[in-house]
Amino acid sequence: MRYVSTRGTAPRRRFSEILLEGLAPDGGLYVPESLPRLEPGALRGKSYAELACAVLQPLMDDVPGLDALVRRAYRPAVFGSDAITPLATLEPGLHLLRLSNGPTLAFKDLAMQLLGELFESALARSGATLNILGATSGDTGSAAEHAMRGKRGIRVFMLSPHGRMSAFQRAQMYCLQDANLHNLAVKGTFDDCQDLVKAVNADAEFKARYRIGAVNSINWARVAAQVVYYFKGYFAATRSDGQEVSFAVPSGNFGNIYAGYVARAMGLPVRRLILATNENDVLDEFFRTGRYRARGAAVPTSSPSMDIAKASNFERYVFDLVGRDGARVSDLWAELERRGEFDLAALKARIAASGFASGTSRHADRLATIRAVHERFGVVVDPHTADGVKVGLEHREPGVPLICLETALPAKFAETIREALGREPERPPGFEGLEALPQRYEVIAADAAALKRRIAASAD
Repeated sequence: MRYVSTRGTAPRRRFSEILLEGLAPDGGLYVPESLPRLEPGALRGKSYAELACAVLQPLMDDVPGLDALVRRAYRPAVFGSDAITPLATLEPGLHLLRLSNGPTLAFKDLAMQLLGELFESALARSGATLNILGATSGDTGSAAEHAMRGKRGIRVFMLSPHGRMSAFQRAQMYCLQDANLHNLAVKGTFDDCQDLVKAVNADAEFKARYRIGAVNSINWARVAAQVVYYFKGYFAATRSDGQEVSFAVPSGNFGNIYAGYVARAMGLPVRRLILATNENDVLDEFFRTGRYRARGAAVPTSSPSMDIAKASNFERYVFDLVGRDGARVSDLWAELERRGEFDLAALKARIAASGFASGTSRHADRLATIRAVHERFGVVVDPHTADGVKVGLEHREPGVPLICLETALPAKFAETIREALGREPERPPGFEGLEALPQRYEVIAADAAALKRRIAASAD
């Protein structure tokens, strides 16, 4: 398998050559030159690890010992059961795919646990070290740090928006005391954090000298790992291989739902990918109008992991939308930088054919959805999952199973659960008193030059 850049000028590379990378040298994102087609019927009945091996092997075909790495990542001891991502049926045809049983109670664990194994194996073979630079709006950071803590040859520099995550999310990251983890709270928004990551990656000399790697979903391996649970959810919700299903996905950075788009392109019978945004509705606006209009800054909301004004993975989708024309993508992103928007309304037919539907959920909506799901089904969902359920039900079709992705456990967002239900969310064992633990982090300015000095000081 060869990978190309969405900007079209970077050389083609193998998976092992892009594994430790973030952006391509031309500023684009790596995607497969062509996606393999799988036969879903041949995959039904496999365990999660077996399914992951089958789905990922053609995408990572030059990784030595991939099967062993996958099986080490997806163990019941890490995810609580053999199912890894169990499916809960709320009522006939309405399901909740539970993706939050990993060590940090969020769906990001499913990709990060595999990345930890892949990174450590690659570095052991080369004898090199890696400085991971990441940005988090809430869950990526803790999932990455828990997966990378103590890994030989790896340092993590994780940027987070100062004061904009839930108290639980902050504690999950900042209480880790491992010497290879560096938490940097940025005075700004998640988009500022993401821009800093891109600025450091754009400095080719610095990136090469300090071996800068990525764990955000700009790293293709993150997306690839997330493709697996779409297949797993499909098999759990259907009995016949030709049955179409729809997935409802809360989205901010477009990585989670883009993985569903990839699964559909690889042969999974997906009728609709239903994208739910919160008050930061850039993506919903695009799928309704064809106009992509980046906001100046994300609005803080009660589903904070989706508080994103510029969706990084959206570029991968646009690359396909414009016929994989890298020069056109470069022009569109230059226009985005210059004007703050671009318009692809002329491609509305292609957009419709790609399977997406969308909608928006606001604070009052997510509170109402949390209450309704609890009253009807006895299940408590977190605010992001509530956004997905609300918009998913708006697009639900008779006879088409609807699978709503659970993206985090409600314990991570106690304030909103208290407001919706008047009580504290249940905490899994081991998380009692988390917020009272000592926390270790630094507050920094949104300054790329200062960030590079900070990385260099720790890495030299």
